[in-house]
Amino acid sequence: VNLSTMKLSILASLIASAAAFAPAQNSARTSVATNMAFEDELGAQPPLGFFDPLGIVASGDQETFDRLRYVEIKHGRICMLGVVGYLVTAAGIRLPGDISYDGTKFSDITYGWQGSFDVPVAGALQTLAFVGALEIVGWKQAEGSFPGDFSGGCFGFPVGWIADYSEEEKYAKRAIELNQGRAAQMGMLALMVHDKLGNVEDFFPSV
Repeated sequence: VNLSTMKLSILASLIASAAAFAPAQNSARTSVATNMAFEDELGAQPPLGFFDPLGIVASGDQETFDRLRYVEIKHGRICMLGVVGYLVTAAGIRLPGDISYDGTKFSDITYGWQGSFDVPVAGALQTLAFVGALEIVGWKQAEGSFPGDFSGGCFGFPVGWIADYSEEEKYAKRAIELNQGRAAQMGMLALMVHDKLGNVEDFFPSV
């Protein structure tokens, strides 16, 4: 009986090992292939290097990667502006005068989530229309340039501020912006969460 039990245990172990081993090989091959495709791309930086745990660009398709990088840079820029805007308004800094013909002043608008509801409807619609114009015809990706060069739209501007840098310096500047955008996305998310939890003031003791 003991011998039969041992044989069954060994057989079960072999089957389990074989089943587990096959996908691991495929996963390893996919990971190696993807790293070979994008390991030198902008953003694959220490300490993580190339990081794609969900396998979103596992196909190695450059067009998909560029599209995702374009979106990442745009979101990073928006969040950098968002974090600055949140901190400025949380510090009590406001534009002078009225925000609406009904007498609502800029100083009447609070910050954070509640501030978005304090803005009069007409003002919110104007902001929405302006953002939509920027998205549709304003800042668009320039043809043949790196992802994030939004000088292709009618409101765009050339990236002349980096024209005097060497190619290595340009790459470094873009890497810095990408990292700061990633940090800003995490920071914006944290501000939104703590704002809703009601304890964001703990980070601004002077507010």
